[in-house]
Amino acid sequence: MTIRTRLAAWYAVIFSLSLLLIGVFVYWELIVDQRAKVAKHEGTWVDEDAGEDLTQIILLYGGSAVVIGILGGWWLTNRALAPVVKLTDAVEKIREDNLHQQLPRTGNGDELDRLTEVFNAMTARLDDSFNRIREFTLHASHELKTPLTVMHGEVETALREGSLSATEQERLTSQLDEIQRLTKIVDGLSLLTRADAGQVKLNLEDQRLDELVRDNFADAQILAEPAGIKVELQACEPVAIRGDRHRLRQLLLNLADNAVKYNQPQGRVTMGLRQVDGAAEFKIANTGPGVPAEKLSQVFDRFFRGDPAHAGTIDGCGLGLSIAQWIVSAHRGTIDVVSRPGQETTVTVRLPTGTK
Repeated sequence: MTIRTRLAAWYAVIFSLSLLLIGVFVYWELIVDQRAKVAKHEGTWVDEDAGEDLTQIILLYGGSAVVIGILGGWWLTNRALAPVVKLTDAVEKIREDNLHQQLPRTGNGDELDRLTEVFNAMTARLDDSFNRIREFTLHASHELKTPLTVMHGEVETALREGSLSATEQERLTSQLDEIQRLTKIVDGLSLLTRADAGQVKLNLEDQRLDELVRDNFADAQILAEPAGIKVELQACEPVAIRGDRHRLRQLLLNLADNAVKYNQPQGRVTMGLRQVDGAAEFKIANTGPGVPAEKLSQVFDRFFRGDPAHAGTIDGCGLGLSIAQWIVSAHRGTIDVVSRPGQETTVTVRLPTGTK
C-alpha cells in the first residue's frame, strides 16, 4: 500500500469518527437531554418528531460531509505527495553515467526541498569518487604499459638465446604467458575506463555483419581445434548495419573465445546470424559448465568468472563480457545470456539494422 493510500485511509477514518462524535453530541444535547428535562415537567409540549428530523439531518449532511471530506483529503494527499513521486522518479533514473545531473528542486525551502539538496550533494560526492577511480585506473594502466612492454621484450630476447637449458626456457615461457595475460588485463581495464569516461569514439561505417560473422567462425575454428571442440555456423543471413568494424570484430571474437574456453573437451559451439523483427540477431552457444541461475545477473561484471572451480586453469581475466556489453550498448543494441548449467549457455546479441 502506498503512502498516499494510507494517508487517505487514515484521514477518512479520523474524519468519519470526528463527524460521528459531533453527531452523537448534537443528538444528546438536543434530543436526549431535552426529553429528560420534559420528563421533569409534565404537561410541557414536546415535538415527538424532533429526534427523527435531527437524525435525518445528521445522516444527510453528515454523510455528505464525509464524502466531501474524503475526496478532499485524497486530493490534498495527492497534491502534497506529488513532489515525493517526482523526486522518486528522478532518483530511479540515477546511474553511474549521469551522476553529474542535478535533481530538480522546488526552491520553497520545505523538507522535500532539503531532501533533494541532500540527494544532489550525495550524487556529487559519488560522481567525484567515480571520477577519481577512473583517473586512477587510467593513470595506473598507462604507467603499467611501459614496464610490461620492457619485460615482454626482455623475456622474448632471452628465449631466443640458444644457451638456455630446457628448464630455463620453460620458466621464461611461463613468465612470458603471465606478462601477456597481465598486459591483456591492463588493456581491457584501460578500454573500459576510457569508455566509462566517454573518451572512446566509434568509427561508424556501413558494415556487412554476415561477413564479420563468417570471419569470426573461421577464427573460432582455429581457437577450438586444440581442445577438439566442434564449431558450427547454423545460419548466416545477409545483414547490413552501421557500426565500428574493429569493435564489432572485437565483440564477436570475445564471445567466440569465451565459448571455446568455457567449454568441455570434445564439446560444441554453435553460432548463427538472422534478421528478427527488424534487428540483427547473433547467437552463440556452447556446451560448457554454464552459469548458475543466481549468478547470471553478474556475468557482465568486471572480473566475474562463471566457473570458479576452473578459474585457475582457464586463461582469461573476466573482462571479455564487460567489453562485449559496452560494445553492444555503444551500437544501441542489447546482449543477454541464458544458461542451463551442465547443458548449454547461449549469448544473444541484437543490433539495429540499416545503413546511412
